[in-house]
Amino acid sequence: MSEPMKPMEIEQRSFAIITELLGDRVLAPENELVIKRVIHTTADFDYADNLTFSEHAVQKGIAALKSGCDIVTDTQMAKAGINKTILASLGGEVHCFMSDPDVAQEAKSCGVTRAFVSMERAAMLQKPCIFAIGNAPTALLSLEQLMEEGKAAPALIIGVPVGFVNVEISKERIIEKARAPYIVARGRKGGSNVAAAICNALLYQIWR
Repeated sequence: MSEPMKPMEIEQRSFAIITELLGDRVLAPENELVIKRVIHTTADFDYADNLTFSEHAVQKGIAALKSGCDIVTDTQMAKAGINKTILASLGGEVHCFMSDPDVAQEAKSCGVTRAFVSMERAAMLQKPCIFAIGNAPTALLSLEQLMEEGKAAPALIIGVPVGFVNVEISKERIIEKARAPYIVARGRKGGSNVAAAICNALLYQIWR
């Protein structure tokens, strides 16, 4: 009976299979590890086509992380999935304001979503941040509005909310306005696991 494969061996084998299944498809070298990690997380090869990168978004994200920036997410699931050990070693931490009681109260009293209020809270953080949005398109729409008003300047936007209502338009607005570097999954696909995977793909390139 053969010995069970170690986690690292499984991951290496998975990435080899992904490379094999991509066949002759050529990925931009700078973006390749991000795309492959998202495929590894989702087993969905559509991400080879729908992940869209602004110029040198990966390099800019890595540079921000090396400088100790924080990460803001729109779900506790994404926060849980990000490698906080590596991030902390660089001087950063992960924030998610969605579950804060005062955020829920303010959202209810103002008639807006918690995601909208969460982005306002995040904009008040006193250090550069990467925004990793995997669930709430209103978070992206709010972030775009805050950037337009000069109240937010993300180091990088990871725009990968999943769903059917306002999802595609929120992503396209980030791309069209291009007020910050971005990695966006065009279309309806995405999710908190994808947002976390992209963050980790950047972190692992620093700590490997």
